[in-house]
Amino acid sequence: MTDERPELAPAPAARSSRARRAHRPRPPLAALEASIGHAFSDQGLLARALTHSSKAAGRADSYQRLEFLGDRVLGLAIADRLYAAFPDADEGDLSRRLAGLVRRETCAAVAAAWDVGPHLALGQGEVTGGGRRNQTILADVCEAILGAVFLDAGYAKALAVVDAAFRPGELTDAPHLRDYKSALQEWAMGRSLSIPVYEVVSRSGPDHAPRFRIAVSVRGLEPGHGDGPSKRLAEQEAARAVMEREGIVEGASPRPETAAPDRT
Repeated sequence: MTDERPELAPAPAARSSRARRAHRPRPPLAALEASIGHAFSDQGLLARALTHSSKAAGRADSYQRLEFLGDRVLGLAIADRLYAAFPDADEGDLSRRLAGLVRRETCAAVAAAWDVGPHLALGQGEVTGGGRRNQTILADVCEAILGAVFLDAGYAKALAVVDAAFRPGELTDAPHLRDYKSALQEWAMGRSLSIPVYEVVSRSGPDHAPRFRIAVSVRGLEPGHGDGPSKRLAEQEAARAVMEREGIVEGASPRPETAAPDRT
């Protein structure tokens, strides 16, 4: 006689942590509205701005149309503020600043600062694939949210949200035609110094909103440090710290012999 026993279901503890995160309920939208700085009259607009195509019933129910609109709202808002903030800048300088502020990495960093990840409506494949931390998704959702704010409350409110999140008038030392990492490498090579080396000093924060601290070393120079929601952005900040300290960035003063500690 065969001893047939019912097959036992896996114990809850055996589930992967990723699976548990996948079924975790989304937090209330009020928390996200507080981060953005706008309480929606129509929360359906915000919900749609957070819905990936993998979760939407149809293409019109995802954030794609709002992303299209928000991209234009962001560009206009940034151009508006830059034009007012830098009256002596020429068209080329304004264009470079605009490009730096509307780039995908900047939008993703803003979405991470808003803590958008836990609020995203994603299909199961996107969830298990790390979609809540995906830089492309975060950047797209940032633009979609701006489009939603514009539809909900008009241009003036969208402009206020952009002002608070992107701070276009404060970026007075944007590098011309290249990023900080490239500029630092070119500067080091031009002086026969070693190529800058980047190292992760620490990683903190939850999976959906990590924070990285990066150190960059160039032979003969004191290391620089930078923080950011991704390794790439933290590396940029580390390179920027070195360039500002050494007086490489346009408008920055050379470092005195008794320099203050790295201000990152």
